Amino acid sequence: MNFSGIIVGAAVFLSIGICHPAVIKMEYYLGKKSWWIWLVAGIGFSVLSLLIPDTILSTIVGGFAFSCLWGIHEMFLQEKRVLRGWFPENPERHAYYEALRQQLKK
Repeated sequence: MNFSGIIVGAAVFLSIGICHPAVIKMEYYLGKKSWWIWLVAGIGFSVLSLLIPDTILSTIVGGFAFSCLWGIHEMFLQEKRVLRGWFPENPERHAYYEALRQQLKK
């Protein structure tokens, strides 16, 4: 039996499970301007994946890299979710959200 697919699938599922709440927290505290952190992490893990000789571990790290890169897209969507009221907004950033809401009304 070959468990490689199950191991990689579980690891990528776990990486998605880590990245989703991280996107929510980062948007809450830092806003969408923190998208570049996801870019740097995605590129870094992509390069690391290329350097790892073990196929399974390289695949897992590559999957995590693309979960990070997908986090960029999710960061922008998360701001829209906050504006719609689907997620709580950071009270310290209320003025920022209000300015965005006013721009959207125009």
